Amino acid sequence: MRFTELPTPCYVIDEARLAANLALLSGLSRRTGCKILLAQKAFCCPAVYPLVKQHLAGTAASGLYEARLGREEMGGEVHIFSPGYRAQDMAEIIELADHVIFNSNRQLAEFGPAVKAAGKSVGLRVNPELSTQTHAIYDPCAPGSRLGVRARDFDASLLPLLDGLHMHTLCEQNSDALIATVAALEQKFGQYLPQMRWLNLGGGHHITRADYDLPALEQCLTRLAAKYDLQIYLEPGEAVALNAGYLQATVLDVVPADLPVAILDASAACHMPDVLEMPYTPPLQNAAPPGELPYTCRLAGPTCLAGDVIGEYSFAAPLAPGDRLVFNDMAIYTMVKNNTFNGMPLPTIYLMDAAGDCCLYKSFGYADFKSRI
Repeated sequence: MRFTELPTPCYVIDEARLAANLALLSGLSRRTGCKILLAQKAFCCPAVYPLVKQHLAGTAASGLYEARLGREEMGGEVHIFSPGYRAQDMAEIIELADHVIFNSNRQLAEFGPAVKAAGKSVGLRVNPELSTQTHAIYDPCAPGSRLGVRARDFDASLLPLLDGLHMHTLCEQNSDALIATVAALEQKFGQYLPQMRWLNLGGGHHITRADYDLPALEQCLTRLAAKYDLQIYLEPGEAVALNAGYLQATVLDVVPADLPVAILDASAACHMPDVLEMPYTPPLQNAAPPGELPYTCRLAGPTCLAGDVIGEYSFAAPLAPGDRLVFNDMAIYTMVKNNTFNGMPLPTIYLMDAAGDCCLYKSFGYADFKSRI
């Protein structure tokens, strides 16, 4: 099927754009020696893992199920970090993962010896306590953060257990934020780096964005690796699938309010939760910011949540029932976060090849809704 013929709501993964992102990331890896992992918390689609594994070293997991998926579907290295592990899961985690990264001294002391005895690599997440972003909900360095050990709490007696340190502090940021954070990391934890085998700089690096300063990133990575004799890891999620997906929707109705409100068959609350959590207004094809084009309209979902609002846009002509809308950059934090609130159907997922032909990957129905409640 062609893109414009697909039933809505649906996600479409653009394989050509995904391949271009992956090629950029693998080039970075070759030039610097860093290893790059797919952060499955942002983008998780086994149908394209055969393509991903041609370019990346493996996967980063946030829990047992993601670790299992990465091991079964992509292979390569499997790294896992969780703010808190359950004791009953550790045997399976140790079997699946190559790197197990802990969030506290206590869990490192409790589970680290078993990980080490199994021949796996042990890491600890640290908090450099430098906030470089304005999204409080995504700031692991904010006061009171539960994520990562602060320098004042670091227990040097546990160093014999450690193979590496991990930090993840960025969100959709350029290399300048990483460079500033690395300086804070070296100031607070630099004395321990010569004793490590690896350093994981986490995700949040918008490496595949057009304005990203790639030379500055490369200089930072090569300097760290050489100075401390470390294997450097990056685990981007968004950068892997940035601008490589779409959400197509259809206008169901247009109702009057302080400005017209178009009710779509796609929901911010159910199908693009980051629109409400971040919050942000997603890019929309053939539309502009409010007031720039003759007709301004608010787009909203069909759920009972009053705040199920996608955003306000302007159009060349008024919207009408049956009109089709296409939201860009919908591969990331959509399929991994969507839900069936109000009994909303989950969007069908299609893969689009370089020629523009779309094939069905997965469809959902009532049974999927019922099985989740």
